[in-house]
Amino acid sequence: MARRPLSHLCGNVCGGTNAGKQPDAHQFPFTTKEASTMAQPATLNLPEDRYFDPEPAQKKIALELYRQTANLPLICPHGHVDPRVFADPDYSFGSPADLFIIPDHYVFRMLYSQGIRLEQLGVPAKDGTPVETDHRRIWQIFADHYYLFRGTPTGMWLNDELAAVFGIKHKLTSETAQAIYDEIEEKLAQPAFRPRALYERFNIETLTTTDPATSTLEHHQAIRDSGWKGRILPTFRPDAVVHIDTPGWIDHIDRLSEVSGIDAGDYAGYIRALEQRRQAFKRMGATATDHGPTSPQTLHLSQNEAQAIFARRARRGDSGRRRALHRAHADRNGAHERGGRAGHAARTPARCATTTRAYMPDSAPIWAPTSRWRPNTRATCRHC
Repeated sequence: MARRPLSHLCGNVCGGTNAGKQPDAHQFPFTTKEASTMAQPATLNLPEDRYFDPEPAQKKIALELYRQTANLPLICPHGHVDPRVFADPDYSFGSPADLFIIPDHYVFRMLYSQGIRLEQLGVPAKDGTPVETDHRRIWQIFADHYYLFRGTPTGMWLNDELAAVFGIKHKLTSETAQAIYDEIEEKLAQPAFRPRALYERFNIETLTTTDPATSTLEHHQAIRDSGWKGRILPTFRPDAVVHIDTPGWIDHIDRLSEVSGIDAGDYAGYIRALEQRRQAFKRMGATATDHGPTSPQTLHLSQNEAQAIFARRARRGDSGRRRALHRAHADRNGAHERGGRAGHAARTPARCATTTRAYMPDSAPIWAPTSRWRPNTRATCRHC
């Protein structure tokens, strides 16, 4: 599965005796030279059977199957890699903080949930609030709290990347942080760590991105025009224009009209505009759509009912039927096409109100998945 930039699995909060404890100042405990003179740090040991059942017979079968498939080409049908990283043959991931922390909401949500402000992690704010720009300091905070990721899928991914991709030999801790930063920084500057080179190194056959319905797909077109042989395909994700109660929905509809060249101001035009975008995606190689319904409710609506709901837009009294309108559109799209369709249902995130106001909604930390299907969960934000 492709990651953004290298991770796309959600981790659960892992408790610890120092959870939420924040140092007064993040002074780097050792320079690289000083660290080398101290006791040898713990080795990052990742045996190939680490995720298999410990029962000997089951582990034997699992290892046999794994070794038969481990070197096959990868087909990555769902991911959030930005296509622009492949459009530019010289694209650089930047610093270790740029790669592992600042863009990865699974990492900074965990840290935020334990009392670390997003500003300290360099996460950009909508209102231009100053954030930390010293990437070594950001990395040090990450390393100081790396124990929080023990036993989580995110931690498993991070350890695998450190060892398998960057060749890191020691566990990431407060003491090893700066030496590991140096090692990763040095490698990220090399041509072998450009996105296209990693695509080939990882033996990827096909990688799909996730793109909004309003995307012009210019980066996908640039990849095609470049002559590079990598197969990067878009995936149609229309949530921003089909969730009518989404903040800023009208702006997304205006953008849909602009990109499609069709007036989406009424329901009939809206459907034509969506159909135009689906065809544009298919011409660029898309074979799947991706949807995030917040309710399983599906209703059969007449054309007049659908137009009336669309016209009322964000009136609260029709929220359930608006969500049903989204499901009806998704089903209508799928009924006439061949291809895959992914759904991320049963999840209405409980977002932190404080950070939602300051950061983009997708960046605002999610504390507990709540929905009408799981009404008893609760948020665990330390900041609200």
